[in-house]
Amino acid sequence: MRSGIDILVGTPGRIKDHLQSGKLDLTKVKHVVLDEVDQMLDMGFAEQVEDILRVAYKKDSEDNPQTLLFSATCPHWVYDVAKKYMKSRYEQIDLIGKRTQKAATTVEHLAIECHWSQRAAVIGDVIQVYSGSHGRTIVFCETKKEANELAMNASIKQDCQSLHGDIPQKQREITLKGFRNGTFKVLVATNVAARGLDIPEVDLVVQSSPPK
Repeated sequence: MRSGIDILVGTPGRIKDHLQSGKLDLTKVKHVVLDEVDQMLDMGFAEQVEDILRVAYKKDSEDNPQTLLFSATCPHWVYDVAKKYMKSRYEQIDLIGKRTQKAATTVEHLAIECHWSQRAAVIGDVIQVYSGSHGRTIVFCETKKEANELAMNASIKQDCQSLHGDIPQKQREITLKGFRNGTFKVLVATNVAARGLDIPEVDLVVQSSPPK
């Protein structure tokens, strides 16, 4: 950064640290991209993002940076917050269209009702039936504790590993590489850790509880 850069990619916390310590100057920024904007503004980062962008944005100025917001879901409140940084003539590009429920026609969806105490056993059976010994499965859990417990549960007969925010980045990369290569067949992950996963050879995806 000292010798000058064209593009900076960072988390709000780290960028703010560098701004406060005087290692970063954003006064000449031309483009601002917020990825996963709904999560970014909903998970307590809104204040940090605002602190960072305050330097680069001037009220009603035509010279403000071009702002690009990306998200798989855009609730109305996201647009309300976004108006702060967007020009009044901003464009909205929607790749989904009017339908709120869109899924690939090649994917079959099943909902299974069961008591929470039986969930591990039911998930083990579902994996056995729909993915077998050789297929690959991702199971999504809400909490790190749930992910750890499910990954170690004897109901899942295949090799299994967990992925969540408490696991160091280096270990996460090793885990994902092992899953991609087929070293183990079942990955139990929290939703946050799993954002941006792209593994095409997955036969089965299980949500251990309906997403809120």
